[in-house]
Amino acid sequence: MKQSIPVKEKEVLMASLKTANTAFQKIYPGDSPERQPVHTVYGGANLFKADTVVKMGAVALSNLKTYAPNFVALAKALELPGHEALPTDEAGINKLVAALKTAKSAADHPAWLAYAVYNKVIRKLEKEALEDFRIDFEDGYGNRPDAEEDATAEFAAKEVARGMQDGTLSPFIGIRIKPFTEELKNRSVRTLDIFVSTLLEASGGKMPANFVVTLPKVQIPEQVTALVKLFDILESNTGLPKGSLKMEFMVETTQSIVSASGENPLMAIAMAAEGRCTGAHFGTYDYTASCNITARYQKMDHPVCDFAHHMMKVALGGTGIWLSDGATNVMPVGPHRGKELTPVQQKENTEVVHRAWKIAYDHNRHSLWKGLYQGWDLHPAQLPIRYAATYAFFLESYADAALRLRNFMEKAGQATLSGDVFDDAATGQGLLNFFLIAMNCGAIAEEDIAATSLTMEDIRTRSFVKILDARKKKLAN
Repeated sequence: MKQSIPVKEKEVLMASLKTANTAFQKIYPGDSPERQPVHTVYGGANLFKADTVVKMGAVALSNLKTYAPNFVALAKALELPGHEALPTDEAGINKLVAALKTAKSAADHPAWLAYAVYNKVIRKLEKEALEDFRIDFEDGYGNRPDAEEDATAEFAAKEVARGMQDGTLSPFIGIRIKPFTEELKNRSVRTLDIFVSTLLEASGGKMPANFVVTLPKVQIPEQVTALVKLFDILESNTGLPKGSLKMEFMVETTQSIVSASGENPLMAIAMAAEGRCTGAHFGTYDYTASCNITARYQKMDHPVCDFAHHMMKVALGGTGIWLSDGATNVMPVGPHRGKELTPVQQKENTEVVHRAWKIAYDHNRHSLWKGLYQGWDLHPAQLPIRYAATYAFFLESYADAALRLRNFMEKAGQATLSGDVFDDAATGQGLLNFFLIAMNCGAIAEEDIAATSLTMEDIRTRSFVKILDARKKKLAN
């Protein structure tokens, strides 16, 4: 077959292209195959104790059982699909529950989704109510005398060490220090130093798994560069392995979306972390304030937030850096306290809580719809709704995602057309991540993976590339 390109000239060009492709892949390795928490709970550093996570989980479970003693109450509060047809009398609910015990999907019974979501939320709160906790020295703590913050940093660190020993910490944990502004940078560094040094001393030189430092209100890459250099110093002087300290930064001002030069600075900020950045978190209320949005309209689903989210996704897509949305600031807490409440007071509490639940549910679903699979929670009573929104989102999409992934795998890495959606290799990891997130948070179980044609061995690789390579090797043998 006739060819006109000389071999040597082609080899030179292909070598040059390989260099460029390799450099690109290093910056954009694709979605991280590691587990991403579906939320981060922020709590004031002065309130943190070794058993805080356990106590917050108990409050979350109690809140759900108080204001949604059965799946019908939750379904109607959140307006889950089919809630209008659900019975409200006890006999009717009991009869429906009996029928739903054998249902395995919405195809078996229209009330299955609401029933499944409720029971999965209960199990999640019983087993692992909090996935990620951030000990907050910024907004949740405020500006206090130096001696007081020193003491808080030391105490919180010792409590983390005790939590490590007792096994009471959340799977992911970290601290949020103050921003690296001129006014607060020295205070921020001192808190970081005291906390890490004290924790290592109290724990015998160990850091908790998945520990991260959150740097708020980042506006310029140099602030991240400074934190990374401080990490280098801490690791060198404490014996921690080089590169072990990780960070995440917060997007909270318009300048972190468009810089003074008119560019999106987020990639430069992320690159300044030199591989230590695990996530970028959006600060809803500081950002909307920086856009001059009045307090009444500072909400998670405001259009200015949608714009910032899309800019974050465009700038950081494919880098493996997790993106997180902010928090709903309407707390699902009734106005009346105490055990001896009148029926009227109980009714008022329920109405307030259900109204707040619906707001949080809609906000969380809006985030999930935009491809933001992590968000903030500020109160344990928000946790049931975080999981309800996440489970409903994944369960509603499960059948379609399973079919697309099965079709993709059957083509063994070749692009496939599924309906009117074109799947390419990048979509493979995206679809895999759908199931990883759904499994991690409890939305689906191991047996639900069978519909994708994947095995649990495949899933545990957490990497579509590894799964594909294994399939290709099997086909070759």
